[in-house]
Amino acid sequence: MTITVVRGNDGHRLVGDGTVVEPANCYLAHLGARGFSPATVRAYAFDLSNFARFLADRQLNFEEVRPSDLFDYIDWQARPAAARRDGNIFPIAGGRGPAPATMNRRIAAVRGFFEYCVSAELRTDNPVPVARRSSGLRAPRRGLLGHLGTGRPRGGGQLVKEPRRLPESLDPLDVTTFFGDLETHRDRAIVLAMVLGGLRSAEVRSLKLADVDMGLSRVKVLGKGRRERVVPVDPAFFSECAAYVRTERPQGCATPECFVVLRGPTTGHVLTEAGLRKIFRTHRGRSGATRVRPHRLRHTYGTELAAAGIDLLALRDLMGHASPETTAAYVHLSPEVLARQYAEARRMTER
Repeated sequence: MTITVVRGNDGHRLVGDGTVVEPANCYLAHLGARGFSPATVRAYAFDLSNFARFLADRQLNFEEVRPSDLFDYIDWQARPAAARRDGNIFPIAGGRGPAPATMNRRIAAVRGFFEYCVSAELRTDNPVPVARRSSGLRAPRRGLLGHLGTGRPRGGGQLVKEPRRLPESLDPLDVTTFFGDLETHRDRAIVLAMVLGGLRSAEVRSLKLADVDMGLSRVKVLGKGRRERVVPVDPAFFSECAAYVRTERPQGCATPECFVVLRGPTTGHVLTEAGLRKIFRTHRGRSGATRVRPHRLRHTYGTELAAAGIDLLALRDLMGHASPETTAAYVHLSPEVLARQYAEARRMTER
Protein backbone atom coordinates (compact mmCIF):
# COMPACT_ATOMS: atom_id res chain seq x y z
CA MET A 1 0.00 0.00 0.00
CA THR A 2 1.41 3.37 -1.04
CA ILE A 3 0.42 6.56 0.79
CA THR A 4 2.05 9.81 -0.25
CA VAL A 5 1.70 13.51 0.47
CA VAL A 6 0.79 15.85 -2.38
CA ARG A 7 0.37 19.60 -2.51
CA GLY A 8 -2.72 21.03 -4.15
CA ASN A 9 -4.60 24.29 -4.25
CA ASP A 10 -6.12 23.49 -0.86
CA GLY A 11 -2.79 22.63 0.77
CA HIS A 12 -1.05 19.34 1.53
CA ARG A 13 -3.13 16.17 1.50
CA LEU A 14 -2.66 12.40 1.66
CA VAL A 15 -3.17 10.26 -1.44
CA GLY A 16 -3.48 6.49 -1.36
CA ASP A 17 -5.49 3.57 -0.03
CA GLY A 18 -6.51 2.88 3.54
CA THR A 19 -9.33 3.91 5.84
CA VAL A 20 -7.19 6.61 7.49
CA VAL A 21 -6.67 8.71 4.34
CA GLU A 22 -10.10 10.36 4.13
CA PRO A 23 -10.40 11.31 7.83
CA ALA A 24 -6.78 12.46 7.83
CA ASN A 25 -7.50 14.80 4.92
CA CYS A 26 -10.58 16.12 6.71
CA TYR A 27 -8.37 16.82 9.72
CA LEU A 28 -5.77 18.63 7.58
CA ALA A 29 -8.54 20.75 6.02
CA HIS A 30 -9.81 21.45 9.54
CA LEU A 31 -6.36 22.70 10.56
CA GLY A 32 -6.26 25.02 7.55
CA ALA A 33 -9.72 26.38 8.38
CA ARG A 34 -8.55 27.09 11.93
CA GLY A 35 -5.72 29.26 10.61
CA PHE A 36 -2.79 26.90 11.11
CA SER A 37 0.16 27.90 8.94
CA PRO A 38 0.76 26.00 5.66
CA ALA A 39 4.10 24.79 7.09
CA THR A 40 2.31 23.28 10.10
CA VAL A 41 -0.29 21.56 7.91
CA ARG A 42 2.50 20.21 5.70
CA ALA A 43 4.35 18.80 8.73
CA TYR A 44 1.17 17.17 10.06
CA ALA A 45 0.50 15.66 6.63
CA PHE A 46 3.89 13.94 6.54
CA ASP A 47 3.54 12.80 10.15
CA LEU A 48 0.12 11.29 9.44
CA SER A 49 1.42 9.61 6.29
CA ASN A 50 4.07 7.94 8.43
CA PHE A 51 1.37 6.73 10.84
CA ALA A 52 -0.72 5.54 7.89
CA ARG A 53 2.21 3.39 6.70
CA PHE A 54 2.41 1.88 10.17
CA LEU A 55 -1.31 1.03 10.06
CA ALA A 56 -0.87 -0.54 6.63
CA ASP A 57 2.12 -2.53 7.89
CA ARG A 58 0.03 -3.87 10.80
CA GLN A 59 -3.13 -4.20 8.69
CA LEU A 60 -5.06 -1.97 11.11
CA ASN A 61 -7.96 0.37 10.44
CA PHE A 62 -7.80 3.64 12.33
CA GLU A 63 -11.05 2.72 14.09
CA GLU A 64 -9.30 -0.33 15.60
CA VAL A 65 -6.29 1.47 17.08
CA ARG A 66 -5.80 0.94 20.81
CA PRO A 67 -3.32 2.51 23.27
CA SER A 68 -0.98 -0.48 23.02
CA ASP A 69 -0.77 0.08 19.26
CA LEU A 70 0.77 3.52 19.85
CA PHE A 71 3.63 1.94 21.81
CA ASP A 72 4.02 -0.50 18.92
CA TYR A 73 4.15 2.53 16.62
CA ILE A 74 7.05 3.95 18.65
CA ASP A 75 8.90 0.62 18.36
CA TRP A 76 8.10 0.47 14.64
CA GLN A 77 9.67 3.89 14.07
CA ALA A 78 12.76 3.03 16.10
CA ARG A 79 13.56 -0.03 14.00
CA PRO A 80 15.86 0.46 11.00
CA ALA A 81 13.83 1.02 7.86
CA ALA A 82 15.35 -2.03 6.19
CA ALA A 83 13.76 -4.24 8.84
CA ARG A 84 10.22 -3.07 8.04
CA ARG A 85 7.86 -4.67 5.59
CA ASP A 86 7.08 -1.37 3.87
CA GLY A 87 8.90 -1.57 0.54
CA ASN A 88 8.62 2.19 -0.01
CA ILE A 89 10.91 3.04 2.92
CA PHE A 90 14.65 2.95 2.38
CA PRO A 91 17.33 3.11 5.08
CA ILE A 92 19.08 6.45 5.49
CA ALA A 93 21.69 7.76 7.92
CA GLY A 94 23.15 4.30 8.42
CA GLY A 95 19.76 2.72 9.13
CA ARG A 96 19.10 4.66 12.31
CA GLY A 97 15.55 5.46 13.33
CA PRO A 98 14.22 9.01 13.71
CA ALA A 99 15.32 11.30 16.52
CA PRO A 100 13.26 11.25 19.75
CA ALA A 101 12.00 14.77 18.98
CA THR A 102 10.70 13.56 15.61
CA MET A 103 8.93 10.61 17.20
CA ASN A 104 7.29 12.86 19.81
CA ARG A 105 6.19 15.26 17.09
CA ARG A 106 4.58 12.42 15.17
CA ILE A 107 2.81 11.22 18.30
CA ALA A 108 1.53 14.77 18.88
CA ALA A 109 0.18 14.88 15.31
CA VAL A 110 -1.55 11.53 15.77
CA ARG A 111 -2.98 12.68 19.11
CA GLY A 112 -4.45 15.76 17.45
CA PHE A 113 -5.86 13.63 14.64
CA PHE A 114 -7.67 11.31 17.04
CA GLU A 115 -8.98 14.27 19.06
CA TYR A 116 -10.51 15.51 15.82
CA CYS A 117 -11.96 12.04 15.15
CA VAL A 118 -13.64 12.08 18.57
CA SER A 119 -15.13 15.54 17.98
CA ALA A 120 -16.30 14.45 14.50
CA GLU A 121 -17.85 11.31 16.04
CA LEU A 122 -15.63 9.02 13.97
CA ARG A 123 -14.41 7.44 17.22
CA THR A 124 -15.58 7.43 20.80
CA ASP A 125 -12.13 7.78 22.37
CA ASN A 126 -8.59 9.01 21.77
CA PRO A 127 -6.26 5.99 22.01
CA VAL A 128 -3.01 7.98 22.28
CA PRO A 129 -1.59 7.47 25.79
CA VAL A 130 -0.82 10.52 27.92
CA ALA A 131 2.50 10.41 29.76
CA ARG A 132 1.77 10.30 33.49
CA ARG A 133 3.82 12.17 36.06
CA SER A 134 4.46 8.94 37.96
CA SER A 135 5.87 7.26 34.85
CA GLY A 136 8.88 9.52 34.72
CA LEU A 137 8.12 10.27 31.06
CA ARG A 138 6.80 13.77 31.50
CA ALA A 139 9.35 16.54 31.21
CA PRO A 140 9.38 18.98 34.15
CA ARG A 141 7.07 21.88 33.44
CA ARG A 142 8.59 24.44 35.76
CA GLY A 143 11.83 25.97 34.59
CA LEU A 144 13.49 29.33 35.10
CA LEU A 145 10.33 31.09 33.93
CA GLY A 146 7.90 28.38 34.97
CA HIS A 147 5.89 30.78 37.10
CA LEU A 148 4.81 32.51 33.89
CA GLY A 149 3.37 29.36 32.33
CA THR A 150 -0.29 28.56 31.82
CA GLY A 151 -0.37 25.99 34.57
CA ARG A 152 -1.33 23.11 32.31
CA PRO A 153 0.80 20.55 30.48
CA ARG A 154 1.42 21.14 26.79
CA GLY A 155 0.74 18.41 24.27
CA GLY A 156 -0.08 15.66 26.76
CA GLY A 157 3.54 14.95 27.69
CA GLN A 158 6.25 13.13 25.78
CA LEU A 159 6.15 9.37 25.29
CA VAL A 160 9.78 9.23 24.13
CA LYS A 161 12.47 10.66 26.39
CA GLU A 162 14.44 13.43 24.68
CA PRO A 163 17.93 14.55 25.64
CA ARG A 164 18.09 18.16 26.79
CA ARG A 165 20.34 20.11 24.46
CA LEU A 166 21.43 23.70 24.53
CA PRO A 167 20.40 25.86 21.55
CA GLU A 168 23.09 25.41 18.92
CA SER A 169 24.61 28.79 18.14
CA LEU A 170 27.31 29.63 15.59
CA ASP A 171 30.85 30.88 15.87
CA PRO A 172 31.08 34.52 14.69
CA LEU A 173 33.76 33.52 12.16
CA ASP A 174 31.35 31.05 10.52
CA VAL A 175 28.68 33.73 10.26
CA THR A 176 31.15 36.26 8.83
CA THR A 177 32.52 33.76 6.31
CA PHE A 178 29.07 32.73 5.14
CA PHE A 179 27.83 36.32 4.99
CA GLY A 180 30.85 37.36 2.93
CA ASP A 181 29.97 34.84 0.22
CA LEU A 182 26.46 36.23 -0.34
CA GLU A 183 26.11 38.11 -3.62
CA THR A 184 22.81 39.99 -3.39
CA HIS A 185 21.38 42.58 -1.03
CA ARG A 186 18.32 40.35 -0.73
CA ASP A 187 20.28 37.39 0.58
CA ARG A 188 22.29 39.55 2.96
CA ALA A 189 19.09 41.13 4.31
CA ILE A 190 17.59 37.67 4.85
CA VAL A 191 20.59 36.47 6.86
CA LEU A 192 20.71 39.69 8.89
CA ALA A 193 17.01 39.37 9.72
CA MET A 194 17.80 35.99 11.27
CA VAL A 195 21.04 36.76 13.08
CA LEU A 196 20.23 40.34 14.12
CA GLY A 197 16.45 40.00 14.51
CA GLY A 198 15.97 36.37 15.51
CA LEU A 199 13.39 35.69 12.80
CA ARG A 200 12.54 32.13 11.84
CA SER A 201 12.95 31.18 8.18
CA ALA A 202 9.16 31.01 7.70
CA GLU A 203 8.82 34.45 9.32
CA VAL A 204 11.39 35.89 6.93
CA ARG A 205 9.62 34.44 3.90
CA SER A 206 6.22 35.73 5.03
CA LEU A 207 7.50 39.16 6.09
CA LYS A 208 5.42 41.85 4.35
CA LEU A 209 7.18 44.78 2.73
CA ALA A 210 4.68 47.08 4.40
CA ASP A 211 5.72 45.72 7.81
CA VAL A 212 9.36 46.73 7.38
CA ASP A 213 9.51 50.11 9.14
CA MET A 214 12.81 51.64 8.04
CA GLY A 215 12.13 54.89 9.87
CA LEU A 216 11.77 53.27 13.29
CA SER A 217 14.18 50.38 12.52
CA ARG A 218 11.74 47.63 13.39
CA VAL A 219 9.66 44.96 11.68
CA LYS A 220 6.25 43.49 12.45
CA VAL A 221 6.40 39.70 12.37
CA LEU A 222 3.63 37.12 12.17
CA GLY A 223 5.03 34.14 14.07
CA LYS A 224 3.87 30.73 15.19
CA GLY A 225 0.25 30.50 16.22
CA ARG A 226 -0.38 33.67 14.18
CA ARG A 227 1.01 35.73 17.05
CA GLU A 228 2.25 39.16 16.00
CA ARG A 229 5.29 40.80 17.51
CA VAL A 230 7.30 43.92 16.76
CA VAL A 231 11.05 43.38 16.64
CA PRO A 232 13.75 46.08 16.58
CA VAL A 233 16.58 45.11 14.23
CA ASP A 234 20.09 46.49 13.74
CA PRO A 235 20.38 49.26 11.08
CA ALA A 236 22.61 46.98 8.99
CA PHE A 237 19.52 44.96 8.06
CA PHE A 238 17.61 48.03 6.91
CA SER A 239 20.57 49.24 4.83
CA GLU A 240 20.68 45.94 2.93
CA CYS A 241 16.88 45.81 2.69
CA ALA A 242 16.71 49.35 1.27
CA ALA A 243 19.41 48.52 -1.30
CA TYR A 244 17.50 45.36 -2.25
CA VAL A 245 14.22 47.22 -2.77
CA ARG A 246 15.95 49.99 -4.69
CA THR A 247 18.17 47.94 -7.02
CA GLU A 248 17.06 44.29 -7.08
CA ARG A 249 13.35 43.90 -6.41
CA PRO A 250 11.53 43.83 -9.80
CA GLN A 251 9.93 47.13 -10.75
CA GLY A 252 6.18 47.13 -10.30
CA CYS A 253 6.26 43.89 -8.29
CA ALA A 254 2.84 43.53 -6.63
CA THR A 255 3.81 40.68 -4.28
CA PRO A 256 3.11 41.90 -0.73
CA GLU A 257 5.90 39.80 0.78
CA CYS A 258 9.23 41.54 1.09
CA PHE A 259 11.56 38.89 -0.34
CA VAL A 260 10.81 37.60 -3.83
CA VAL A 261 12.50 35.56 -6.56
CA LEU A 262 14.93 37.71 -8.54
CA ARG A 263 15.52 35.60 -11.67
CA GLY A 264 13.87 32.93 -13.78
CA PRO A 265 10.27 32.18 -14.76
CA THR A 266 8.98 32.87 -11.23
CA THR A 267 10.58 36.32 -10.95
CA GLY A 268 8.55 38.50 -8.59
CA HIS A 269 6.92 35.56 -6.83
CA VAL A 270 7.38 35.11 -3.09
CA LEU A 271 10.54 33.23 -2.12
CA THR A 272 9.65 29.62 -1.30
CA GLU A 273 10.99 27.34 1.39
CA ALA A 274 12.86 25.33 -1.24
CA GLY A 275 14.33 28.54 -2.68
CA LEU A 276 15.59 29.63 0.72
CA ARG A 277 17.13 26.21 1.36
CA LYS A 278 18.92 26.41 -1.99
CA ILE A 279 20.42 29.79 -1.07
CA PHE A 280 21.85 28.42 2.15
CA ARG A 281 23.00 25.17 0.55
CA THR A 282 24.82 26.99 -2.24
CA HIS A 283 26.69 29.42 -0.02
CA ARG A 284 27.52 26.83 2.63
CA GLY A 285 29.27 24.80 -0.05
CA ARG A 286 31.10 27.75 -1.56
CA SER A 287 32.16 29.43 1.67
CA GLY A 288 33.00 26.32 3.67
CA ALA A 289 30.83 27.52 6.58
CA THR A 290 29.02 24.20 6.67
CA ARG A 291 27.36 24.70 10.07
CA VAL A 292 25.32 27.73 9.05
CA ARG A 293 21.59 27.00 9.05
CA PRO A 294 18.66 29.43 9.33
CA HIS A 295 17.61 28.24 12.78
CA ARG A 296 21.19 28.31 14.07
CA LEU A 297 21.35 31.97 13.09
CA ARG A 298 18.25 32.52 15.22
CA HIS A 299 19.82 30.55 18.08
CA THR A 300 22.92 32.72 17.79
CA TYR A 301 20.75 35.81 18.18
CA GLY A 302 19.06 34.45 21.31
CA THR A 303 22.30 33.18 22.85
CA GLU A 304 24.12 36.48 22.32
CA LEU A 305 21.31 38.53 23.87
CA ALA A 306 21.02 36.17 26.83
CA ALA A 307 24.79 36.31 27.39
CA ALA A 308 24.60 40.10 27.32
CA GLY A 309 22.16 39.99 30.23
CA ILE A 310 18.91 40.95 28.50
CA ASP A 311 15.76 40.56 30.61
CA LEU A 312 14.27 37.15 29.84
CA LEU A 313 10.76 38.53 29.48
CA ALA A 314 12.06 40.86 26.79
CA LEU A 315 13.92 38.01 25.07
CA ARG A 316 10.78 35.89 25.15
CA ASP A 317 8.80 38.61 23.36
CA LEU A 318 11.58 39.33 20.87
CA MET A 319 11.85 35.68 19.83
CA GLY A 320 8.11 34.99 19.89
CA HIS A 321 8.27 32.03 22.25
CA ALA A 322 4.99 30.60 23.52
CA SER A 323 6.69 28.66 26.32
CA PRO A 324 8.91 30.45 28.86
CA GLU A 325 10.95 27.26 29.20
CA THR A 326 12.05 27.65 25.58
CA THR A 327 13.48 31.08 26.40
CA ALA A 328 15.12 29.80 29.59
CA ALA A 329 17.15 27.33 27.50
CA TYR A 330 19.23 30.25 26.22
CA VAL A 331 20.47 31.07 29.71
CA HIS A 332 23.63 29.06 30.15
CA LEU A 333 27.28 29.79 30.73
CA SER A 334 29.59 29.59 27.74
CA PRO A 335 32.55 27.17 27.84
CA GLU A 336 34.88 30.16 28.06
CA VAL A 337 33.10 31.52 31.14
CA LEU A 338 33.14 28.08 32.76
CA ALA A 339 36.86 27.74 32.06
CA ARG A 340 37.58 31.14 33.64
CA GLN A 341 35.47 30.30 36.69
CA TYR A 342 37.21 26.95 37.06
CA ALA A 343 40.69 28.50 36.75
CA GLU A 344 39.80 31.15 39.33
CA ALA A 345 38.54 28.50 41.75
CA ARG A 346 41.75 26.51 41.32
CA ARG A 347 43.86 29.56 42.06
CA MET A 348 41.84 30.21 45.21
CA THR A 349 42.34 26.64 46.49
CA GLU A 350 46.10 26.74 45.82
CA ARG A 351 46.67 29.80 47.98
